[in-house]
Amino acid sequence: MTEDIKSFVKECLTHKIPRAEIDRALTAAGWEKAEVQSALTLYAEVDFPVPVPRRRPYLSAHEAFIYLLLFLCLYWSAWSFGELLFDCINHWIPDALQQYWPTDVFSVRRSVASLIVAFPVYFWLTMVVAGWIRRDPEKKASKIRKWLTYLTLFVAAGVIIGDLITLIYNLLAGELTLRFILKVLTVLLIAGLIFGYYLWDLRKEEK
Repeated sequence: MTEDIKSFVKECLTHKIPRAEIDRALTAAGWEKAEVQSALTLYAEVDFPVPVPRRRPYLSAHEAFIYLLLFLCLYWSAWSFGELLFDCINHWIPDALQQYWPTDVFSVRRSVASLIVAFPVYFWLTMVVAGWIRRDPEKKASKIRKWLTYLTLFVAAGVIIGDLITLIYNLLAGELTLRFILKVLTVLLIAGLIFGYYLWDLRKEEK
């Protein structure tokens, strides 16, 4: 946001111009709706002679640590769950040309151990963050939270696109097997759930 719109909004509020009129004037001048709303929310709607700035969320090192750890556990859990499902598919539908058993035992142990540790930590940290936001709704505007959320959406979207490209490529090559289709669906399910949940969370916040 530029200083132009912030100073304009402050000046208008100083002269007691209604927010709706400020909104209309800025929109007519070509400002985006999101920019206008963001500038207006900088100042609290309180009865005072001059505009009162709204408290802006402060990002502490502790908060950054919690968010980074939360999303790390999310990625780790998703990867481990996918790996575990892949091992199950390999066990149920074995490839006659390869022997999976020695690798499966190690891979399954690793995936289960990762899920036992990473997913509960992710769930607990999610509850911690939800408690922060209930006590202080302004924390929902945390920059690191938004950056990591959009990064997660980007990664999930990239995985979904790559998964569909792989599916179509093998379809055109006539190399589709039941085991391959199940693995594609596994990746699509995990990435789709993550993408859908965080997109829903962002939209709920915008509303």
